[in-house]
Amino acid sequence: MYDGIVQELIDELGRLPGVGPKSAQRIAFHIIQTESFDVSRLSRVLAEVRDRVRFCEICGNVGEQERCIICRDPRRVPTTICVVEEPKDVVAIERTREFRGLYHVLGGALNPMQGIGPDQLRISQLLRRLQDGTVQEIIIATDPNVEGEATATYLIRTLAPLGITVSRLASGLPVGGDLEFADEMTLGRAFEGRRQVTS
Repeated sequence: MYDGIVQELIDELGRLPGVGPKSAQRIAFHIIQTESFDVSRLSRVLAEVRDRVRFCEICGNVGEQERCIICRDPRRVPTTICVVEEPKDVVAIERTREFRGLYHVLGGALNPMQGIGPDQLRISQLLRRLQDGTVQEIIIATDPNVEGEATATYLIRTLAPLGITVSRLASGLPVGGDLEFADEMTLGRAFEGRRQVTS
């Protein structure tokens, strides 16, 4: 639609998740038309993110060190682990200020149609974290959609023989929604009203 490099920019922006053709076009023209927009800074930050950011060796969250800021925090309660799909879900839950335990990021949800089974998620790493007997409760906070529910059901069945309390976030989260879009009040109530689940 546009000539040369302008269309290339729109195409590249459109490849980002959640950015449709119209949004990509708006962003591209903002970059082009705003003289104060620092393209070199954006370029530098993008390059540094690729070089410096890594996944926490314990929980799978993102950070710049081998262990994320939450796993390094001695004030966190080590007896409770909240299992989430993605690092963005950690941020959503932290905003509620209701949870003081640790996290485990699965790196996605079960989705056989896309070839994502238990081996593609960080489930074996979670089971290793439970071996020393420190953890007393697992809170499953996967998204309330088909993939999230399938992942939760699989985890409940896998964790049941271990004798650890397993709970799931309570109602208040919309079915088909994502944790990152839930407001603090809704997520806070969901944590307060969580219930134990059995296989």
